[in-house]
Amino acid sequence: MIESVQQLKGIKDFYNSANRFIEANVQKGLGDKVAIYSEDEQITYQEILLKVNRFGNALKGIGVERENRILQVVYDSPEFIYSFFGAVKIGAVPVPVNTSMKPQDYEYFLNHSRAKVLIIQEEVWNTIKENRDRFIFLKDVIILSENGCDNPDTIDYHEFIRPASSELEAELTISEDPAFWLYSSGSTGNPKGVVHMQRSMEVAHKNYAEKILQINENDRTFSASKLYFAYGLGNGMYFPLGAGASTVLLKDRPTPENIFTVIEKQKPTIFFGVPTLYGALIQYVEKTGIIPDLSSVRICVSAGEALPATFIQKWKELFNIDILDGIGSTEALHIFLSNNIGDIKAGSTGKVVPGYKVKIVNEESVPVAVNEIGDLVIKGDSVSIGYFCNLAENQSKFHGEWMYTGDKYYQDEEGHFWYCGRSDDMLKVGGIWVSPIEIESTLIRNEYVFEVAVVGAKNENNLIYPKAYIVLRDGVEPTEDLKAELKLYVKQNLAPYKYPREIEFITELPKTATGKVQRFRLKQA
Repeated sequence: MIESVQQLKGIKDFYNSANRFIEANVQKGLGDKVAIYSEDEQITYQEILLKVNRFGNALKGIGVERENRILQVVYDSPEFIYSFFGAVKIGAVPVPVNTSMKPQDYEYFLNHSRAKVLIIQEEVWNTIKENRDRFIFLKDVIILSENGCDNPDTIDYHEFIRPASSELEAELTISEDPAFWLYSSGSTGNPKGVVHMQRSMEVAHKNYAEKILQINENDRTFSASKLYFAYGLGNGMYFPLGAGASTVLLKDRPTPENIFTVIEKQKPTIFFGVPTLYGALIQYVEKTGIIPDLSSVRICVSAGEALPATFIQKWKELFNIDILDGIGSTEALHIFLSNNIGDIKAGSTGKVVPGYKVKIVNEESVPVAVNEIGDLVIKGDSVSIGYFCNLAENQSKFHGEWMYTGDKYYQDEEGHFWYCGRSDDMLKVGGIWVSPIEIESTLIRNEYVFEVAVVGAKNENNLIYPKAYIVLRDGVEPTEDLKAELKLYVKQNLAPYKYPREIEFITELPKTATGKVQRFRLKQA
């Protein structure tokens, strides 16, 4: 069928990324190779293929069609991979999202994406099931449960796929078809649906995993960053699967204890983290005096925000392993600037990853001189085709082939890029985008708060964290207990990682004559 349709008008060459990353490995003779190490499970490529096919067939059985969105609220587990590629294989569009959000966030994701199906961990579903009548496009809810699901009006995942056929021919898709979405935060606080194509994962794999990491079949990756992030999706899924390698998955929180335990037990060769985690891991070793065995690891990677040079040096001293610092984005799918094996300049973001084009421009979009700060813009075939239903952001971010990253950079004489901050007020905390507007909107609802402005501040390691400047209502005492109470208030109303690490009470916010808050003055304070 596929060969014949290539002659039809309006249809380009067939390409489906589920075939590329799953079925191709079985066809190459890797069916019996372990592809996933998850807790005490070891899953082969053949087993993945059968589960992907069953999930895809089961979706078709409940009426899912091509380009229908499937919202995934799934821990890092084999089921994440089965459901992601099962949807992709039938031409549906998986939309992975953070598993630790608040009920209102899931309402937004479901309604904004128009998701027809939700696959979700049972404990997360229990926090939002009372709002089901607010999910206006949702038809079916598939529950992932440890002990079987007894939630009414839902489908148990294991019962869902058990009777489905393990044979499935991929939907006729092409490389430019929408394949999956990821959500990226916006300056207004509303996440943006970033649409990626069928080809996007293979491009990112070739550009970064092959050319920078030199990944091969013998590698075993372990990512502390979760699969629902663009960074983690590559690290823990399509990088290893694209090379016929193996991945180590961790369902639990990536605490230092958990990370070191998994590395010693599963012996990965490539480890992916973010700067705040590397700092926590170093601090753990210094505090406990225990140096874990990381001898299996040949290279470490950091992204999400600029990695302090001191972390690179200390990590090398402790473990004799290099960390490759780089920058990527949800829109670019993965890393497009990176240090290289054997060519590391501590403190810099490295050089352009082969396969991407990068330039630094001024306000008139004219390239700037060496060592001059400007806006970083990129182009490459893994870059998103745009945001769903967000005309203003599309027009602002995408200029022909070029995408404005929102980062300020300069390039030195040797071609290394140096990060200088965000072009807007967005913050990246622990590798995750945080909107100051969203934090402000939450704090202003508190009975003690009169006005608030949130900006990015830096700790002793130059890592960004949210700091809130608060004007209290008349008669309210500015105490340390109140600071703790307000931090807890944010944690209870937003995803916990968004809370302001520091609060400063002030008598008034600096403003312009028209009443706009002068954030730059707060940043300089």
